[in-house]
Amino acid sequence: MKKIQVEKERCIGCGACVNIASNTFDFDEEGKSEVLSNEHLEDEVVQLAIESCPTIAISIIDVEEQESINDDTESLDEECCDCEACHCEHCDCSMTEEDEAA
Repeated sequence: MKKIQVEKERCIGCGACVNIASNTFDFDEEGKSEVLSNEHLEDEVVQLAIESCPTIAISIIDVEEQESINDDTESLDEECCDCEACHCEHCDCSMTEEDEAA
């Protein structure tokens, strides 16, 4: 199943998507785009609204694929990668021996 996703941290609230496809997009309480409906993903107007986003904050994602990514991230949270100079944001392995001693 596919759905529209708005990356809120990228959205600048310009309103292009809302002006083009008001049945699909509206502003949230922060003045950023939010999805009202995923019913007409293939409509030309919805595609134009997505393409009009100046910050490329809107995309159509495969829900099953996104769930798989989330599952992988959760498993990284549970397991430490055990590398010496870890810069992984998903675990606490980035702590050095000095950090642990403190």
